[in-house]
Amino acid sequence: MTDKPTNLPLSGIRVLEFSHAVMGPSAGMIMADLGATVTKIEPVPDGDRTRHLQGVGISFFPLFCRNKQSLAIDLKAPGTRPAVEALVRRSDVLMENFALGTMDRLGLGYDELSGLNPGLIYLQLKGFLSGPYEERRALDEIVQMMSGLAYMTGPPGQPLRAGASVVDIMGGMAGVIGVLAALRERDSTGKGQLVKAALFETAAFAVGQHIVQHGITGQPLVPMSVPNRAWGIYDTFESAEGKPMFVGVVTDTQWKKFCDVFERPDLFADERLGSNGGRVEQRGWLIGTVAETCKALSTEELLAKCDTAELAFGPVNKPEDLLDDPHLNANGQMREMTIPGGARAKTPRLPLEMGGRSFSVREDPPAIGQHSRKILAAAGLSASDIDDLFAAGHVLENEA
Repeated sequence: MTDKPTNLPLSGIRVLEFSHAVMGPSAGMIMADLGATVTKIEPVPDGDRTRHLQGVGISFFPLFCRNKQSLAIDLKAPGTRPAVEALVRRSDVLMENFALGTMDRLGLGYDELSGLNPGLIYLQLKGFLSGPYEERRALDEIVQMMSGLAYMTGPPGQPLRAGASVVDIMGGMAGVIGVLAALRERDSTGKGQLVKAALFETAAFAVGQHIVQHGITGQPLVPMSVPNRAWGIYDTFESAEGKPMFVGVVTDTQWKKFCDVFERPDLFADERLGSNGGRVEQRGWLIGTVAETCKALSTEELLAKCDTAELAFGPVNKPEDLLDDPHLNANGQMREMTIPGGARAKTPRLPLEMGGRSFSVREDPPAIGQHSRKILAAAGLSASDIDDLFAAGHVLENEA
């Protein structure tokens, strides 16, 4: 846990989060990072199922649930209804990403809850927006396939999902954008509204550049894994130690600097390479020549020359390499959090700065029901009513 600044953009905004996996929790994390009080509703007795995932899912709960409170409550128990309604009445935002119809069956749909709180902004995060597919279930990987994102990522004939839950996270971001816009409208109207964001439309938005490209050219699209560059040099090269480095030379000015810094006056003097278009035409031999030039340099030398030439460049890293990245760690920005169970892990900050402020871990991810008593008391329940809920097993007592 780190310092707790009070001058955060969403301070005072109360959010109820009914969610699991990545899309919903990522939206809640963004709002929590920005200062909203986000209460994660978890089932009893085991809490959010993502707490118990292994493999690539082991990070889902701790990363996306930082800065949140946990209330573990049985939503199906009749005795919990007054507590839930009390929470809804004092909330600004409710967000959910359960299967379509789940919240309605629980008596927690938008139509019912907006009657309790007309100012409530209700965010639904689903697989699809309104249309023929809206009742389908979806996952990140499915919509990557459906949208053409996987086609554009993999080699020809081998569609490949991106190496992170990019659509889930972008969909969560889209949901937050909608919530912020709805909060702004509420300032004028005093009324809340239903906001929807979805995976498929998010993925389609991400490949919009390719859709428009096809619309302009009429030509079949080629995956981005195929060398079909708009720039003459826009490739991965290796240093003498074999460290891969992506280097882009995307303007004629950069080409001159590249030739000067890398001591290749012969290339600059070659009239065929005087423009980017010429360099694209000569890629067949030019890329091999540049590769030889880079291979003659140590990793440190190659990095230094790219920096001096003011090129766009970067080493090809694995995610774990970022743990020691000097830029990400500057000023303590790659902050460490304690995960329930005692493990500690670094986590990236929100990719945003506002007025010199950045946003990251303030509170560690919560234990199951860690804040249950505090949350219910703040909602106006009496100590005896809270004790009764604990005694009945409808709410989980703090296990921190």
